[in-house]
Amino acid sequence: MANFFRDNSDIEFLFRHIDLGSVAEACEEGFRFADEFEHAPGNAQEAIVNYEMVLDSLGRLSGDFIAPRAEDVDRQGNTLNEDGSVTRAKGIVEALEKLGQAEVMGFTLPHRFGGLNFPSLIYTMAIEIVSRADAALMNIFGLQGIAETINAFASEEIKQKYLPEFSEGRVTGAMVLTEPDAGSDLQAVKLRAYQDDEGNWILHGVKRFITNGCGEVLLVLARSESDRSGGLGLSLFVCVPGPTVHIRRLEDKLGIHGSPTCEIFFDDTPCEIIGERQRGLVTYVMSLMNGARIGIAGQSMGIAEAAYRVARDYASTRKQFGVAIEKLPAVRDMVIDMKIAIEGGRTLLYETSRVVDMEIAYARQLGGDSRLRGNDSEDKAKAKKLKQNSRKYKRFAAVLTPMSKYYCSEMCNSVTYDSIQVLGGSGFMRDYPVERHARDARITTIYEGTSQLQVIAAVRGVCSGTAEKFLAELAELDYDDEVKDLLDTLGEGRELLKNAIPFVKEQGNDYMDLYGRALVDIAVDLINGYLLCGQASTKVDMQVPVAENAAGENGRTVSMKERKAMVARRYVTKNAPKIAALAKLIAAGDKSTFSKYEAIIGPVPAE
Repeated sequence: MANFFRDNSDIEFLFRHIDLGSVAEACEEGFRFADEFEHAPGNAQEAIVNYEMVLDSLGRLSGDFIAPRAEDVDRQGNTLNEDGSVTRAKGIVEALEKLGQAEVMGFTLPHRFGGLNFPSLIYTMAIEIVSRADAALMNIFGLQGIAETINAFASEEIKQKYLPEFSEGRVTGAMVLTEPDAGSDLQAVKLRAYQDDEGNWILHGVKRFITNGCGEVLLVLARSESDRSGGLGLSLFVCVPGPTVHIRRLEDKLGIHGSPTCEIFFDDTPCEIIGERQRGLVTYVMSLMNGARIGIAGQSMGIAEAAYRVARDYASTRKQFGVAIEKLPAVRDMVIDMKIAIEGGRTLLYETSRVVDMEIAYARQLGGDSRLRGNDSEDKAKAKKLKQNSRKYKRFAAVLTPMSKYYCSEMCNSVTYDSIQVLGGSGFMRDYPVERHARDARITTIYEGTSQLQVIAAVRGVCSGTAEKFLAELAELDYDDEVKDLLDTLGEGRELLKNAIPFVKEQGNDYMDLYGRALVDIAVDLINGYLLCGQASTKVDMQVPVAENAAGENGRTVSMKERKAMVARRYVTKNAPKIAALAKLIAAGDKSTFSKYEAIIGPVPAE
């Protein structure tokens, strides 16, 4: 039986290596729910056992049931019926039914709504596992942030109306944001929201590129203030499909064919407002999209893992010139770089998810802790510390989230591209799934904010010093002697980054955006370097196979600690020259992109 959790030693290792106890305690608010809800854990160990049981079950479901249907799902796609309804691919329908039965469609929802109340970190692991089986299915399974947004900002009446249905798997949702003229620039949204004579809210207008737009619960960003342009004129609404919601077309896409992408016309559709007017984009959608970006990073990880495994198996069995092609230096180097790039992405993403969990926990505590109203010095000191931690994790999450989405999605495209290359002509054919993985991968650098927008968001955190503060905390951790020399190399990289930032800031925001990718690449490589050194200093006692082929026939093993030291050394030493080169590029001051653009590219080509 295939199990996409148990067969991935890196996910299992990180599950043991990361301090899940602290994450669980924060998520369960000191395990105070155990007295009220039967399935709520009473301590950290119970919580971790629950997490592992669910991931194990989801791993088996993904390996045995979802993955075997993915190829048919890709070929079948979705059908827009004459009545405007959408018929999903058979495999998607069956998988959603299984996921509902497994009670994992309310992954992060509170116990009181029937949810699992699991941390974002465990949800990220689940998203990766499901995405490895079928990336298109993740676009529905991974939209649970819609329910989280309702839970975070809606009235109690709206929560009670929708959230139990999400937890039971009876409904799926859609983020209805994008319009024909408002893609990344959501401040340009025009879809109108107005109130009738009785004060009821009504929606009118068109939305496009809506993932799972045929879902049963639609979160819609609309312009509620007709006299106000920009983001402050927007509010967030919830509605359900009905006679006034028309699916006008399904997009004919390059990949993720099992995920319906819809154009929707709202013809005076009744709806309810989420939270307060004018906070739809600035507060609610930005929160929703941050969660979605982590979800796409998880999807990227799953696709990359799936493609890598095909390439690794092929490289070990395909013979040319009398040897398996993975014996050839060029192929061997490509495969090992793919493997380490995946582990780097997973390292960054899981740490980001942990930080987000802590951010959410501190914000929740800050909003409801009675100590903030205390008068004695001890209460004031605790309140001050709580506020400091809340601000710190909020800043860290703000820079790590776009970094993760950027790095993981770009890495996913690189890995799937190289996987096709390893298979050669066979990779270009539909006989192997890598061509599907490459098609599915391509959207990950585009939706929920392009890579360019992620860089713009992340570079602000780099240039403000937030990334350096995070790096400084990582540098202060305890590391084994085996990787101490790598810390010196990372320290040199930090100095290069710190020296580059003042120069960039002196040149202005345009220059910062122009060289943002170089700055973010340096910061990501340094963060991953420290995190991998931390993994090489782990206390986890875990053995992994060392095999000459995919079957592992020689039976040798190595400790994960030793293996991670090898990974850390290759990652840090290989990236050190790259960091130096990027720092030199940034300091060169070349502004030809601004001053020579028209002369270099010439006129717009005539038709």
